[in-house]
Amino acid sequence: FEAAWERQPEARAAAARRQAAEAGRAATQRLTAEPAALELQSTTGRGGSGGREYEATVALPLWLPGERMRAASLADAQLEAVDFRARAAQLKLAGTVREAWWTLKRAEGEAAAARDRLASAQQLAADVTRRVQAGDLARADQHQAESAVAQAQAAVAEADSARAGAEGALRGIVLAAPAPGSPAAPEPTPASSATLEHPVVAEARSRALVARRTMELTSTQRRANPELRVGASRETGGAGEPSVQSLIVGIRIPFGGGPRQDARVATAQAEALEAEAVADVEQNRVTSEATSGRARLQAAQVQVQAAERRASLAAETRGFYDKSFRLGESLLPPRLRAELQAAEAQPALARSRIEAAAAVSQLRQALGLLPE
Repeated sequence: FEAAWERQPEARAAAARRQAAEAGRAATQRLTAEPAALELQSTTGRGGSGGREYEATVALPLWLPGERMRAASLADAQLEAVDFRARAAQLKLAGTVREAWWTLKRAEGEAAAARDRLASAQQLAADVTRRVQAGDLARADQHQAESAVAQAQAAVAEADSARAGAEGALRGIVLAAPAPGSPAAPEPTPASSATLEHPVVAEARSRALVARRTMELTSTQRRANPELRVGASRETGGAGEPSVQSLIVGIRIPFGGGPRQDARVATAQAEALEAEAVADVEQNRVTSEATSGRARLQAAQVQVQAAERRASLAAETRGFYDKSFRLGESLLPPRLRAELQAAEAQPALARSRIEAAAAVSQLRQALGLLPE
């Protein structure tokens, strides 16, 4: 998971997103709503008097009432949303990695079971051949045993192909694959009292908060920002006339309101309501998935216990018939049936253990916990 996360676009862009959010937060600490603007103007005297006027003015955009506070609240929400977005992306990737990992472990288990069945079939075929040569069994029994070997060989090839495909899928996510035969160890089982907020829900709620803060800021910005203008002018007269200097102080107040502003406010309100509804839906969904995940894990644990009992009985039965068949005290059909039961019981046990371990991962995914 860690190797896969380092390659994700979200991981590479997280630092830049945080820098952008921090820059937005710093912008709310300025004394003016926007950067100041400098205006320079020169006017030639009229009527051929030869005079000239120079004017320099600085325009200072002012905050609207309540705008600075709400802009800071929005910036804080956006900064917090960056972290929640990264956590949600990590959890989504964790689900992909977990699915690919346990798909590979299932395929490896099937491949190992197929090889075990092949080894048992080959051993049985050798015993049948020995008894056919001794005249205890017919050639038809040998053909039946050799047919079982061929069937087992085909199953091994099919299982190896599935394992290679699953390994390739995992390698495509993390650019690497675990060593063959690495144990399918389960993740730590989460405590039933785990109450951490789910990253998906946290991200949805952070989006809703950003939308709400955006709506509040939009409601405040019902007109463009007023401007305070401060400057100076100097007027030079004609020949022999003195220069005159003046101080300029003014304010520019734009008109606001109108249908366009009403549309902006209504759109922001709609987005806030939608984001809050999405957060509620996500909360209900993850709660349901967590409940289902716990039930799935309990069922998987019961299946493991049943599979262990079945495998134990099948192994004992196979041992009984194997010994009697070697001594010539039993026929081939009962031996084949015992072999088939044992061949089915052992893979079933391995599958149940893998499914139980996968159920732990699914429960952790439902609870919003990253791989361990």
